[in-house]
Amino acid sequence: MGKTAIVTGSSGNLGQAVVKRFIAAGYKVIGTVVPNDPVPMDFPAEVFEKVVVDLMNETDATNFVNNIVSKYESVDAAILTVGGFAMGSVADTASSDILKQYKLNFETTYHVARPAFAQMMKQNSGRIFITGARPGLNPKDAKGMVAYSLAKSLIFRLAELMNGEAKGKNVVVSVVVPSTIDTPQNRQSMPDADFSKWVKPEDIASIICYHCTEEASALREPVIKVYNNA
Repeated sequence: MGKTAIVTGSSGNLGQAVVKRFIAAGYKVIGTVVPNDPVPMDFPAEVFEKVVVDLMNETDATNFVNNIVSKYESVDAAILTVGGFAMGSVADTASSDILKQYKLNFETTYHVARPAFAQMMKQNSGRIFITGARPGLNPKDAKGMVAYSLAKSLIFRLAELMNGEAKGKNVVVSVVVPSTIDTPQNRQSMPDADFSKWVKPEDIASIICYHCTEEASALREPVIKVYNNA
């Protein structure tokens, strides 16, 4: 069997870039999309499998990973790009707002990372990449994004806890922290920005893919900052 990679949020800007990069590197990619996702995913069936799964449902997400293991025998990489964003100061942020961001950013990650991690520990190899954010890493960058930054901060703790359990094994969990990603949506919402300072989805995908190569196997990098000049 060849190498397999899970990509959650595979129809998003970063997700599609990761899918393309891992296919180019010879992986069979299994990508998740939400029900009724309108984005076309035109990759050949022999290298890409699209699976509709609600990642907020823990049972569905666990079954999704277990099905991959029974079909392909291993999970070599998992790149988890699903998340959501919300603005709001402390005064504007109810506990229900925090819970919503927690579900969008943490549960969707944990529901896939947990079974993928368990399988990687069994096979004694694998890399998990979780999408972090600067506001989750540094409170100074989190002004006006209370619920989002609290939810994202848990991503970093999760990686630390998993890496603690994986010590001595060839399993690494990394948080990828991009600055502003150069996407059509971000260009539209910030038309006056200097786009050249932003980071391209393809560059993030290449950095993630590099960390899965043999030459990077000695790296144990828990936080990968991809800021460019932003």
